[in-house]
Amino acid sequence: MPPSPFMEMIRNDIRLRGYSMRTEKTYLFWIKQFILFNEKRHPSSMGIDEIKAFLTYLAVNRHVAVNTQKVALNAVVYLYHKVLDKPLGEIDFAPARKQRHLPTTLDPREIRAILSHLTHPQQLIVSILYGSGLRVSECLRLRVQDVCFDRMAITVRNGKGKKDRQTLLSQSVVADMKETIAKALAVQQKTVQARYRP
Repeated sequence: MPPSPFMEMIRNDIRLRGYSMRTEKTYLFWIKQFILFNEKRHPSSMGIDEIKAFLTYLAVNRHVAVNTQKVALNAVVYLYHKVLDKPLGEIDFAPARKQRHLPTTLDPREIRAILSHLTHPQQLIVSILYGSGLRVSECLRLRVQDVCFDRMAITVRNGKGKKDRQTLLSQSVVADMKETIAKALAVQQKTVQARYRP
């Protein structure tokens, strides 16, 4: 089902303001949840009462974490302040009480078991994620020039907070990564030659 014109308008507004893709997806998700919670009423016909009910529902019925409720609030406030130009006053709602728990980390044995069930290129991607501590979106955006084999380093461009950072390149992925890059360059070279062949 294609997205509604209203949601596309929000998406375009977010992109014009230069927000990250992660923020775009998150805001669109929570705005859609807010609309669905209110039986698909248009947000312009709603206000503080509906927002309060939605945020309270997330805390009381969905038992979301504090940070999750804050993200939902930020998304809805963005909708009203930036998109609809309808400033909101104080919103009195039930705050979430569920605290965020530290994620469970896998030990090397468990990682090896997971990798043994994967094939290329997924195996290489997961190896880079684990070995270099990258987010999925950061790994999928990597370019050849972001990898330095001499210094065994990866430069992450426009990461969290729109900042660049450097991280270590794991020795275990070097051979596979070099082979993958060589194959990609060979395909690119053939494409260029075919395009400009007289």
